[in-house]
Amino acid sequence: MQTRKTRHQFYLSDHLSVRLDAMAAKPGVSKTTILSEALGAWFQRAEDERAGAQFGKALSRQVRAVERLEQRLDYLTEVLGLFVRHQLTLTAHHPAFDAETQRLGQRRYDQFVRTAGGLAARKARPKASATLSDSQENEP
Repeated sequence: MQTRKTRHQFYLSDHLSVRLDAMAAKPGVSKTTILSEALGAWFQRAEDERAGAQFGKALSRQVRAVERLEQRLDYLTEVLGLFVRHQLTLTAHHPAFDAETQRLGQRRYDQFVRTAGGLAARKARPKASATLSDSQENEP
């Protein structure tokens, strides 16, 4: 299939003309091919810049939203660490538990691990209040 071509005349500076002649001297390469590819790349870059400007604002909003989520996750991690440290401090000097209390504690811990594992496996936003209250209703 033959494509239509339009003849153009233009001027190049001497140093660009020398470089074009040197590149076109290689076998299988023509000045037309070199200039066509160069113009195509230049037009593509201009289109990419326009698209980048168009989507840049939306991308910036997304980046800010992710940064806010990371910050909240950092806060929640710190709060959880403080809570665990507090609980370990409170229970550090308690007397040994009787068998029934140990069994109840183990059941609660096992339920917590199952719930946390299920939530992590689903990768869904946890509804901790409903999940934890449901698990506690089944206990004596």
